[in-house]
Amino acid sequence: MMKLEQVTIHRGHLCVADHISLELHPGKSYAVLGPNGAGKSSLVKTLFAEIPHKGSIRYQDKTLGHTNHMAWRKPIGYMPQDTVVDASLTALEVVLLGQMSSLTMRVSDDQLARAVDMMHSLGIAHLAERDVLALSGGQRQMVMFAQVLLRDPQILMLDEPVSALDMHHQCVLLEAVRHHTRERQLITLMILHDLNLAAQFADEIILLADAKIQAQGVPRDVLQKDTIERIYRVEAAVFYDEAQRPAVVMPRRAIRDEEAKAS
Repeated sequence: MMKLEQVTIHRGHLCVADHISLELHPGKSYAVLGPNGAGKSSLVKTLFAEIPHKGSIRYQDKTLGHTNHMAWRKPIGYMPQDTVVDASLTALEVVLLGQMSSLTMRVSDDQLARAVDMMHSLGIAHLAERDVLALSGGQRQMVMFAQVLLRDPQILMLDEPVSALDMHHQCVLLEAVRHHTRERQLITLMILHDLNLAAQFADEIILLADAKIQAQGVPRDVLQKDTIERIYRVEAAVFYDEAQRPAVVMPRRAIRDEEAKAS
């Protein structure tokens, strides 16, 4: 379990997280939602030891401090929002780098098979011999996700992993996240903007706004009409599918009158 107690995060003079307490459990995927500037990326970067914080962050027997960043990051598979590959490598070679800690001058048959199997599972095996610099942004995102999974992390942290993907590949990637989270008993924290994708693929939703957790729980409990309208300042309608998962719909004139006048 990862546990946050009274965590406060500042970016310059701005407080983006104010005394946040949270428990994240193995085998569960958590979607972090909230309006722009709510502190979603700052929270994930803090958990990856990129941004200093006040309060306590613990995972198993470790506490995140000023001197143990490298040891803290070891069990984490982190995919930032902007993934950059500078070298001219094939997509398969980029995926293989997920096994960097065990790679030698010669790639073993087992290492190669694991990388190819991972690419097959994500539907990107046809990209294996393509130069990663020639791929689209969405294709690179899928390749980088395959690399992250190949590291065998205990914790997954994904910052807007589907932002550059079409609808099909959004579902492929998020279904893979869900499958690996449950099969490997990972703790998965992913930032999403699409409320409906979060409702379909996350076990729990953490809704951030004004530097606080405004709601947390299963999608049906969090994605309530009044909560959505209050946090996102839009009109909304919420429907439910056969599995009682919520689907959020906004009418064309969704922006509140006061917001429209202000613009």
